Order: sequence, then C-alpha cells, then structure tokens
Amino acid sequence: MSERKTINKYYPPNFDPSKLERRKRTPKGKDAVVKLQTVRLMTPYSMKCTSCGEYIYKGKKFNARKENTGEKYLGISILRFHIRCTRCSAEITFKTDPKNSDYVSERGAVRNFEPWRDPNNKDETEEERLDRLEREEEENAMQELDAKSVDAKREMEIADALDELRTRNALTEHVNPEKLLEVSKKEDDEVQKEARRQQDEEDAEAARQAFAEARKRAASAEQSDSTAKGPSSAVKKEPVFETLGRGSLIKQSSPLDLLKKRKGGLSASNLGITLKKPKVIQ
Repeated sequence: MSERKTINKYYPPNFDPSKLERRKRTPKGKDAVVKLQTVRLMTPYSMKCTSCGEYIYKGKKFNARKENTGEKYLGISILRFHIRCTRCSAEITFKTDPKNSDYVSERGAVRNFEPWRDPNNKDETEEERLDRLEREEEENAMQELDAKSVDAKREMEIADALDELRTRNALTEHVNPEKLLEVSKKEDDEVQKEARRQQDEEDAEAARQAFAEARKRAASAEQSDSTAKGPSSAVKKEPVFETLGRGSLIKQSSPLDLLKKRKGGLSASNLGITLKKPKVIQ
C-alpha cells in the first residue's frame, strides 16, 4: 500500500534543479489578462436583440460577467455587464449610468421605448418641473374629491336600497297567506259580479230596443192595414168586448197581445235576439 502513495519522491543522482522549467507568471500592466467576475443579475430594462430580433423583458435573470471600465463619475466607478441573447447567443453589453441613476445600452441590443424616458423632459427647468408637479397635485386633488363624491352617492343609494328591503321584509313577516287568499277571492268575486251586472244591463238594453222595434213594426202594420181598407177604417176604433156568461166581458186581442201570448212571450229568443253570455273571470 505504501508504494501506491506518492508521499516520498525519488530524486536520481543526476538530478539538477537548475534545469527545471519555471511557471510563467501572469503579466502585469497593459498586457495583463483580466479575469471577469461572474455575477447573477436581472436585466434592468426591456431590450431587443439586434442580431435576431428577440425581445428580452425587464427582470429576466442572466449569469453576467462584470467588468470595471475604469471610468468614474463623482467617485462612483462605472461598471460594464456582458450577457448573451437567449435565442442566438449574441453578446449584449450595457453599463451603469450613475449620473441619471440608470443603465446605458452599448452594443448587441436596443432599448425599447419607454414613455417616462422621453428626451423632451430633459430640457425642462426646475421651475417648469415644480409648476408641472403642482398642477398634477391639483388635478389629483380634484380627482380624489370627485371620487369621494361618487363614493358617497353610491353609499347613499345602497343605504336606501337596504332600507327598502328591510321594510318589505318587515311587511312580509306580518302577512298571513290565508288572509291574502281570502282577499284575492273577494276581489275576484267582486269583479265577476261587476261583469255580470254589466252583462245584464247590456241584455236589458238590447231587449228594450227589440221591443221598441217590434212595437214600431206592429204600428206600421196596423197603419198600412187601415190605409188599405179605406178612410173609414183609419178612425181609431175602441176595443170591442165580447160578452160571456154571467155578464163578464172579454177584450179583443190586438196583434201585440197575440205576440205576447205566444210560447215564451216577448222573449229575446222569440224576437231573434242573441244574448251574450256573461264573462266569468277565474
């Protein structure tokens, strides 16, 4: 077992340490190879790859290489980050911008348009900015007031609806269904009685008109008979009475009396009048 372990080293008798090749040290200065540090970051803005057109949304995670550019702004060093496109693996670089507290795209991708980064706002002075902020605050105050008034109106409408529902529930609690049925039956009976009464009145009126027409026809018939017989028969004759036994008198019947003596008398069916049946409301 001890032979397998390389704890002891063998130096031959002709060993010359001066002939050993030494390791090359990394050069310093301009020719030095800088090893970039790998960090985990999320993209600070949404961008579009210039080589394949892939959109990379804000907040996507990457294993980026961090590089110190050597530039500074007010003592704050500017860093550069290298990432690769998720579709075509093209290199994308962007660096920090401490002046505007933002990031600047260098190559490999184009930053998408963002309305709050409109370049026209950069020319705005401090006074204009203050005025704009004051106007926005006033507008926000007016909007809040309008929203409060709308909310108060809605709450009042809801309270009125709740009160109405409570009153309806209170009324329905004290109502007996049997009493409601009785009241509805009484109302139906009254309606039926009123319909029958109206139907009876219409029938009576129709009967009166029929009787009047019958009288007119009888009178016209008598007049035509009297004119046909002569002027002597036009004189109105008194009713002739016939004598029966025991001195009783019988009056001669006129055509109207004969009509009345028929079966059923002066009924609507004998006169050819159809009566309407009363409407029964269920």
